[in-house]
Amino acid sequence: MSDKETPGVAPAKKKGKLGKIVVMAVGVLVLLGGGVGAGLYASSAGMLGGGKHDEEPAKDEPKLLPKSEQVEAAAEGGEGGGESGGEGEGGAAAEGGKPTPEGEGGERYASSYYAMEKEFTANLADSVHFVQIGVAISTPYDHKVLDNLKTHEIAVRSSILMALGETTEEQVFDVAGKKQLALRLKKAINDVLQQKEGFGGVGNVYFTNFVVQ
Repeated sequence: MSDKETPGVAPAKKKGKLGKIVVMAVGVLVLLGGGVGAGLYASSAGMLGGGKHDEEPAKDEPKLLPKSEQVEAAAEGGEGGGESGGEGEGGAAAEGGKPTPEGEGGERYASSYYAMEKEFTANLADSVHFVQIGVAISTPYDHKVLDNLKTHEIAVRSSILMALGETTEEQVFDVAGKKQLALRLKKAINDVLQQKEGFGGVGNVYFTNFVVQ
């Protein structure tokens, strides 16, 4: 065999090395792709930072209190015994156990009441008269609304007095005007609770006493 034929072996070895390099490169890409995919999966599952598990829990807001729950609580306390699920139970169920539509057979949700202890006295707008009222508040939500109301009662009383100070004689001597005043007081109270706790919840304002002098 001549010396000229031996160089022909070298290209075959180079081709083999090139194939190994290509295989290794493909392997690295597969590993990288798998790592990216695993990272995306872990992130979506909340295993890594930024997932759903890292989100702050929702604030514990007051919940509406169905009348059925109020009836069950009364039954457990020994009042109004009997089995639950009867016709018209607490105004929350009708025949067949279906919920009573709102406005039919009473309100759907139970009402909790809170009467503010001290009465309110304020001068009427552009008048020599003043008004003295007692206020009670109702809510269809659970105890959290009344707890918030008691916690921020000083701020609530201040907002009520300011609303009374903007009231005119015509409003306090007229039934429609008194209803409008109750709505304004409701808004004033809810605004305070919304600012302090992020939730209002007051459904109605009632007058337990109303004197104009």
